[in-house]
Amino acid sequence: MKRKKVIKMRGSKTHGYGSKKKHRGAGSRGGRGRAGLKKHKKFWMLKHDREHFGKKGFKSLSQRSIKSGTKAINLRDLEKLAVSGKEVDLKALGYDKVIGSGMIKKPLSIKAGAFSKKAKEKIEKAGGKAIKI
Repeated sequence: MKRKKVIKMRGSKTHGYGSKKKHRGAGSRGGRGRAGLKKHKKFWMLKHDREHFGKKGFKSLSQRSIKSGTKAINLRDLEKLAVSGKEVDLKALGYDKVIGSGMIKKPLSIKAGAFSKKAKEKIEKAGGKAIKI
C-alpha cells in the first residue's frame, strides 16, 4: 500500500513545494483564472491583454451603420422588376430612391420619391421618364 505524502514528509517544513508561498490555493494567486482583472490584477491585464475590455474611442455614423430612412434601388435591378410592362411604381414596391449604378436598356417610366443625377440621365438616355412623386 502506498504511503501518503504527508506521512513521508514529516519533519519537512514545506512538504516538497519549495517556498511556503507556493502551496496556498487560489488565494496565493489572487483568485482563480481571470478574477480581479478589473481590480487588483488590472496592471497585469493592461500589460499582457490590452484588448480585454473591448471598444475604445469614437465611431462615425457610417461606421456605426446608422443609415437614413430612405431605401434605394439600383438601375440594374430596376430592369428585372419591370418585366411586366413599361411603367414601374417604386413606392408600391417599397423603394424611395433610384441610384444610377448599372445600365438600363428599355424605355421605362419610373415613379419614385427621388432620383440621383446619373440615374435620371441614364433613364432619359434610354428613352424613358423619371417621374418624381
